Amino acid sequence: MKNRDQAALGKRLLVLAFVAAGVAACQTDRDADEGPRPQQERDSAGIRIVENPSPPEGSRLAWRIGPEPSVTIGGLAAEGPYMLYRAFGASKLPDGRIVVADNDSGELRVFDALGNHLATWAGKGEGPGEIAAYGHLVTAEPWQGDSIMAWYTGQAGVVSIYDADGNFGRSLRFGGPPPDVRRPEAPRADGTILVTSNASTVEIWNGDNTLAVSLGYHLYGENYEVPVQNERERSTYPVVFRQNREVGLWGDLVCIGSIHGYEIKAFRADGTLARIVRRAHVPRAPTQADYDHYVSQLPVTGLAHHESAQIAESFPAFSEFMDDGAGHLWVREYDFPLEPRPAPLWTVFDPAGRVLGFVETPAELDIKEIGEDYILGRFVDEMGVEQFQVWPLERVG
Repeated sequence: MKNRDQAALGKRLLVLAFVAAGVAACQTDRDADEGPRPQQERDSAGIRIVENPSPPEGSRLAWRIGPEPSVTIGGLAAEGPYMLYRAFGASKLPDGRIVVADNDSGELRVFDALGNHLATWAGKGEGPGEIAAYGHLVTAEPWQGDSIMAWYTGQAGVVSIYDADGNFGRSLRFGGPPPDVRRPEAPRADGTILVTSNASTVEIWNGDNTLAVSLGYHLYGENYEVPVQNERERSTYPVVFRQNREVGLWGDLVCIGSIHGYEIKAFRADGTLARIVRRAHVPRAPTQADYDHYVSQLPVTGLAHHESAQIAESFPAFSEFMDDGAGHLWVREYDFPLEPRPAPLWTVFDPAGRVLGFVETPAELDIKEIGEDYILGRFVDEMGVEQFQVWPLERVG
């Protein structure tokens, strides 16, 4: 049975590879005959639809990112508040201060624009604004006025609100026990909060902890089931190489990425669909070598069911997206398992949804925020030492 399953898997992957090759060949022939497809816009019942070509292969925008970070927080020689452990999030406040969320200590550590430590807020404990009852500290970002919002994972999504000086105001809890679990995603400038749920709904909540509007059901990603315990129960696993639904902000719009293809929908605060942005993309199917590499990276606990795994028909069209301080949307290109890029590659869209071109960002930098003239990201060196870095960004041309 094991050999039969492996043969079936190999056959399916081979078929998918031939299908993808055929699609790519057809697309190449079409491009050769017609040339690059121009960007197109149309309106459908008040919804602006923008169809974009892909930027030319190998091209780059003239925008420049500095050769080295202008600010570094943390590092091998760091001590005291500069020493970070499992610090997953950071954000720059309007006054230039940088807030780093250190999960290990449960602290919000505040640094000036040059990276000098100014103050430490929150922390682990049972008091107001402390995180013992909330779960893992994710990050903190500016909210309406001069407020700062920190949020947590681990229970039914909780956010804590602080003023500009770190004084705790209140906490909000979204949802309840499973399956009514909700996760805060981002604070919005109008005082509302973007929230997702385990039921794959996307919602906007008010600052008084009431639901403002639901943006509907948007499946997070495709799964498959494997029988366990004499087939009386079933375990659920994500389809290998599936594209996950991405959610984020684009100015005052809420963006939801499709799990099928290169498409992003942008919704207004009242829940109506304002814009659909697409970019030309040729699907590519995983090969047997891709799957073998995937299996080689699995922990021992994940090897038991891999022979019955389901594989996506094509790799994701993109990995993630985020907006910047100038109204642009940055969409990161997917990195194929056996073809690592020297640096992350992003497609940048202008505020109207039109493609501007490709931009490369520093290698190994996990970007947390893009501003008008900076990129803020997390860097972990080969020894596992964490840093947060600010890189200068110059938008040329």
